[in-house]
Amino acid sequence: MINFRAKGPLNDSENLSLLQLHSFNDELNANNTSNLARITVPDRSYADALHNSNVQKQHPPVFSHELPFDGSITDQKDSGICWIFASLNVLRRGIMEKYNLDDLELSQPYLFYYDKLEKANWFLENILATLDQDIESPDVQGLLSSPNPDGGHWHMFVALIEKYGVVPKHIYPETFHTSHSSLELADLLGSRLREHAMIFRNAHAMGATVEDLRKRKHDVLKEIHRIVSISAKSPPERFTWIFKDKDGKLNEFKDITPLEFYKQHVRFDCTQTVGLMNDPRKEYMRSYQPDYVGNVVGAPRVIFINVPMSIIRQCALKSIKDGCAATFGLDEHSLYSKATGMRALDITEYEAAFDIKSHMSKAERLQYKAGGASHIMCLVGAHIEDGQVIRWKAENSRGSAQDNNGYSTITDEWFEEHVYLFHVKRSYVPEHVLDVLNRDVTPIPCNDYSLRIPY
Repeated sequence: MINFRAKGPLNDSENLSLLQLHSFNDELNANNTSNLARITVPDRSYADALHNSNVQKQHPPVFSHELPFDGSITDQKDSGICWIFASLNVLRRGIMEKYNLDDLELSQPYLFYYDKLEKANWFLENILATLDQDIESPDVQGLLSSPNPDGGHWHMFVALIEKYGVVPKHIYPETFHTSHSSLELADLLGSRLREHAMIFRNAHAMGATVEDLRKRKHDVLKEIHRIVSISAKSPPERFTWIFKDKDGKLNEFKDITPLEFYKQHVRFDCTQTVGLMNDPRKEYMRSYQPDYVGNVVGAPRVIFINVPMSIIRQCALKSIKDGCAATFGLDEHSLYSKATGMRALDITEYEAAFDIKSHMSKAERLQYKAGGASHIMCLVGAHIEDGQVIRWKAENSRGSAQDNNGYSTITDEWFEEHVYLFHVKRSYVPEHVLDVLNRDVTPIPCNDYSLRIPY
């Protein structure tokens, strides 16, 4: 009998030997710098133990161009809907200015509720579209790996708010499961959708047509609706918005729908925006669309124009100087001090403690899945000296206890290396860049790190 073996190491004799470990340990013990690091590092986070205070002193949280705002810092807690939080943080600023408000938070769980329902329908329609593919095909496996993720892109936010509108948060507040969706709800929805995908595929193999299965989809969506409505409560169809402004003046808008609230009170046309990306591996001045990424069936698809960081920087500055916040996708945990909010290439002294220094380029980090947009934040300021951007200010959605009272200071060097996505008004984007949208779109796999879904 032929003995087949699973793929594995090139040579089983090349194991890690005790002799090697003893040699490594002797060398470590003989190094005074390493011995000092062994005293200071074990009981503290790297960011705290190896914090480079000189970098922080060089970049104080002072900005030459800063959007005025006194509202509260939002907190997404244990959910992965940073994209909804950051996007609503952009929108609420205009409402607060329009009505002279001290504070206003728009309901993230309201859009979360509908996003879960829409993503269930999106997933099932994609399962129907791939019925004839083998279960092990990359497309099917990609769909099954994340049937109903919390994460999303700006385009998906626009699809939701244009269809469902939005409400103030006190009208539709958090429940445990909206603010802690990553703990239980995501797993429950994922397991149910995977099982229904199996049922659909098995039925198709037995002769059921797509039309037959689409009729069954109604009952699946009813089940998902039941789970989400019990976990998050049903959102309002109509409500009354009553509030006092900074001067104590009472305002009241009676019996309005969430869509009317969005159309009448939000000063931001979400449809007049564009998504930019920076992936040095791909051709610049081309648009890219990830396979199977979206939420609302029939809405405009997720499309990004790949541009050099110089164009993203140019568009970001135009937005800030014009008094408009914008959302951007970044590598959240790379070279970051949670306690101070600093994001700088040398904010954590890994080289001093471990004698290591990364030489990977941005393109190589994407290629080897060592970098990419994992989080969405709100850009609200910049500091310019002698015509050059020195640092940026960003509003996070991790609560006021994190970062510098909820705000992050980002050096321009870090911005260059670890920002991958930017969403901005079309009016701030050069015409020759917008013209790219009139050309053919290049599809990319949904697991490509340049457009992976941020959480």
